Amino acid sequence: MSAHGPQGEPAAADVSSQRAERTASAQAPACPMVRTDDLRGISLEHARRHLARAFRRCQLDAPELDARILAGQALGLDHAALAAQPERHLTLAEAHALAALATRRLAREPVARILGRKEFWGLSFRLNAETLVPRPETETLVEAALAAAQARGRVSLRIADLGTGCGALLLALLSELPEANGIGTDIAPGALACARANAIALGLGARAAFVACDYGTALKGPADVLVCNPPYVARADIADLQAEVREFDPRRALDGGPDGLAAYRAIAGDACRLLAPNGVLVVEVGWGQDGPVRSIFAAAGLAPVAEQHDLSGVVRAVVMRLPP
Repeated sequence: MSAHGPQGEPAAADVSSQRAERTASAQAPACPMVRTDDLRGISLEHARRHLARAFRRCQLDAPELDARILAGQALGLDHAALAAQPERHLTLAEAHALAALATRRLAREPVARILGRKEFWGLSFRLNAETLVPRPETETLVEAALAAAQARGRVSLRIADLGTGCGALLLALLSELPEANGIGTDIAPGALACARANAIALGLGARAAFVACDYGTALKGPADVLVCNPPYVARADIADLQAEVREFDPRRALDGGPDGLAAYRAIAGDACRLLAPNGVLVVEVGWGQDGPVRSIFAAAGLAPVAEQHDLSGVVRAVVMRLPP
């Protein structure tokens, strides 16, 4: 996502497993090249298998899936069309296009970056260099925010997304809450432009506004629901993140300061001022950060309400309320 609002960046304490993966990658054979001549004139199915082998040798996480997606992108075919013509032979232009995409993936560029879009909450979001790639675990934050919002009944909720990036959190919530309006903030102009474009493309432009500022500093409130997915990787751990994250996500969307908690302290300063009576703040946290984050906001006057685990059992969202 953006400067101060990444969607699901890796947690500081998740880094240990990624450090091990990085060490293993350093010991693996060099990634093979995929050349146009390797693909020209062969069948689509053969080309996909060729790419998958190269991706597997490079120890990419989902070689077969990546090969299928990139083949579809290069040839302009969806999944059904790909499956329907496995014996189709690649032209020189198609082979060249597919080899170029494969080369980018072998350089560890994420598929979402190559495509320029990512699905989140069943919606398609455009990305750019100033936005973080929305990640599946961040849907836990949407679930927690929806539960808190729906507990208030059918009212015209006011939602603020602090550090909106590509707009994924705000727009996912607005898609589920037709009577709500929202505002997203970001310090990165490119991220705000991307979020606005996504809002329009999803038919939500009339209910979403975007403001350039650092978290909530330019907002007046009151907001019924504040959501934020801030950078929460400890600065020293960034070097040990996967290359797909470390090399391609905006650095300021990852850097949570020396202990990974700097953004929460900044948000806490504005949270009470921005929240409506009985309003809720929902923030994403990394592994093991839920306790320290609750303490930061408790010191600012917010009371913990609930927490939500992701599919791995990690506390990923913390919900806090402004006491009456």
